[in-house]
Amino acid sequence: MRWNGQSIATEDADALPGLESLGGLVRSLTTPEFAGMTFHEVAAKSALNHVPSSSAMPFSWTVNPYRGCSHACVYCFARNTHTYLDLDAGRDFDSQIVVKVNVAEVLSRELARPSWGREPVALGTNTDPYQRAEGRYRLMPGIVDALASHGTPFSVLTKGTLLRRDLPLLTDAATSVPVHLAFSIAVLDEPLRQLLEPGAPTFQARLDTVRAATDAGFRVTVFLMPIVPHLTDSPEVLDDAIGRIAASGAVRVVFGALHLRPGAKEWFFAWLERERPDLIPRYRGLYPGVSSYAPVGYRKLLSARVRPLLRKHRVAGRAEEEGPARSSTLGPVQSSGPVMKAATREQAAAMLF
Repeated sequence: MRWNGQSIATEDADALPGLESLGGLVRSLTTPEFAGMTFHEVAAKSALNHVPSSSAMPFSWTVNPYRGCSHACVYCFARNTHTYLDLDAGRDFDSQIVVKVNVAEVLSRELARPSWGREPVALGTNTDPYQRAEGRYRLMPGIVDALASHGTPFSVLTKGTLLRRDLPLLTDAATSVPVHLAFSIAVLDEPLRQLLEPGAPTFQARLDTVRAATDAGFRVTVFLMPIVPHLTDSPEVLDDAIGRIAASGAVRVVFGALHLRPGAKEWFFAWLERERPDLIPRYRGLYPGVSSYAPVGYRKLLSARVRPLLRKHRVAGRAEEEGPARSSTLGPVQSSGPVMKAATREQAAAMLF
């Protein structure tokens, strides 16, 4: 791997944060309870990642305690980031997990700087902070404590039911800063989910976590994403999914079609070859050449199916492309956590995705 060949004094600008030099690599290990997986523990130099102002993301800062993800979702857009480490975007992304073991301490130091403006920080924008490795490393409690202690609003997007462990801590944090929780819940059919997301919790387990967060006082958003063409996009499947999401207590549904970015696209098409070769011609039509996004016509069709279902089940929602943009204009916003707060619209964008 790339960092093994570097001297301590040599840095690689293309490496992920924490792996720029050999000095950052603490150890690599395997454990019986995580069969087939290797954890690469690194000492991160930085925890806060700045999102370029040119990005379409409605937040400026992220924290990623892990790289790679044991959820092993075949469609995951972040797969290509593993190639920066000379690991592949396929099996390595699922099984070679980079762990920033000192991320909470580094984050606390960064947030304590006089220059820190207490802008919103998003967690779960690259790989899941509540993936299985979190059960071993327990990085999130320290991260949550650092953010709350330094008056920094934050949001968490996850598929991980392990978030329930931290609900008391998150509830306490929400008494001092805006905290928003969101869950990615997309594949209702369990046999299909096991094929598409083999390492992730079940649809129902995630709904149970939404209910637990709702009962704790949070106004939870569910990302019904990705909606997978010809597999999870029928009106009947969408109706059932949205109905169950609404019943779980979620207040908002964000929906969107499958993205197939470089790295993910090759891995997903290999999956199609194995599991659904009959769909390959249709997918080549939907995602031709280097195209990453479903065509406008399909997205309009999807929207026409989903919007009446949102009204039917009385849950707010929007398409992902209708998300808020960054703004420098000030204005009030209701906190997504158990308390009411005031925030800028940039904070609102981060809290509401």
